[in-house]
Amino acid sequence: MTVPEPRDTDVAVPVPAPVGSTPPAETVLSRAYRALSIGIVSVVVLIAFEATAVGTAMPVAARELDGVSLYAFAFSGYFTTSLFGMVLSGQWSDRRGPLAPLTSGIAAFAAGLVLSGTAGAMWLFILGRAVQGLGGGLVIVALYVVVGRAYPERLRPAIMAAFAAGWVVPSIVGPLASGAVTEHLGWRWVFVGIPVLVVIPLALALPQIRSRAAGPVGGAEAPASFDRRRIRLALAISLGAGLLQYAAQDLRPLSLLPGAAGVALLVPAVLGLLPRGTYRAVRGLPSVVLLRGVAAGSFIAAESFVPLMLVTQRGLSPTLAGLSLAAGGATWAAGSWIQSRPRLEPHRERLMALGMALVAAAIATAPSVLIDAVPAWTVAVAWGFGCFGMGLVISSTSVLLLKLSAPEEAGTNSAALQISDGLSNVVLLSATGAAFAALGGGTVSHAATEATGSHPAAFAAVFLPMAGVALAGAWVATRVRER
Repeated sequence: MTVPEPRDTDVAVPVPAPVGSTPPAETVLSRAYRALSIGIVSVVVLIAFEATAVGTAMPVAARELDGVSLYAFAFSGYFTTSLFGMVLSGQWSDRRGPLAPLTSGIAAFAAGLVLSGTAGAMWLFILGRAVQGLGGGLVIVALYVVVGRAYPERLRPAIMAAFAAGWVVPSIVGPLASGAVTEHLGWRWVFVGIPVLVVIPLALALPQIRSRAAGPVGGAEAPASFDRRRIRLALAISLGAGLLQYAAQDLRPLSLLPGAAGVALLVPAVLGLLPRGTYRAVRGLPSVVLLRGVAAGSFIAAESFVPLMLVTQRGLSPTLAGLSLAAGGATWAAGSWIQSRPRLEPHRERLMALGMALVAAAIATAPSVLIDAVPAWTVAVAWGFGCFGMGLVISSTSVLLLKLSAPEEAGTNSAALQISDGLSNVVLLSATGAAFAALGGGTVSHAATEATGSHPAAFAAVFLPMAGVALAGAWVATRVRER
């Protein structure tokens, strides 16, 4: 059998593109990135749903497990182990690639949910939360490394904006869905139902991560062991943060001892884990890491008291008080989307300074509702603008961090960014909580309607200092670019 000679019509002749036409721009949903983008954003959505839903179910869980007195440790247990997980994930990702810490983190996160959801005693419930925190710390840093390795620089702002958008629906639907499940099926289903949903995004993302981001940078041989000094510092920062949170929950003189021990552990650990010059706002990477902590800490510390203020000072129901913050998820996503526009890249520093100014203005405006003549919906409007500012800042810090990091340092620097974020939350929440209680904040239980005797000055002592911290962040934003 002979092969026929090709005819002229069989030869593929390239057709020139029309004059003036350009190939379609590549996006995070182009064919090459679609499965990876959908997979990792879905992981973020599930983590966001867990974060917003679990808080609704936890009061019921603590009551049924006869552990209301240990309620706060269910939160602090998650946070302290997540700090260690962040450092471990940074080391692991830089040496072996992000695939192993990501899969291990998701497995630990799911195991912690199952352990908490099946717990028969409060101490088991807290242990499950601690395992969850370890997994969450591993996952968040590994995802940053995946973005740094798998996406070109021009697409990173867009995928960071997608991460922010992944929090919108969970922030609105999560508490409502969790409340319905808790009421009709029981609180345990809020915990044990989520791990099953992780399978689909993993099936989409893992093959792409394995082909695009697995292994050491450039195929270099992985170091034999982790940096033991950084691991010791990670343990110190986790233990120190736990002691500081414990001390902040009890204002008796005896609590000064664990508080002092926590500070003694935290200070050298923080100095060793964050980039040199962070707390001097040295230009470039140190200021990026500092700005992340200033923005997150001031905003979260203030936001934690908004529903309580609306309930105790203006008489709103807990549902209405919570809904006053609901629009913030959409405006946060809008801010993240705007910072991802390529034409605004040269103005990123100004956008971040504007974002911090909006955050400061929102926090300063919130306590105006302590005056009866000011409508309660003022907080909802102000918080919408504040969340828009946070969308500009938080996503931009992530983009700049990856831009300023060498590929082999992306994991370590991403861990530093997350540590700055999480640790500032602990420190500023501890400080504002102590100020709130000292100035007549009253006995604040976790059901906001049971807060009694809160004095308006106690709320002013929370919001006004945090507005000052956010305003300082506007100055730090002017130093995020290297000269």
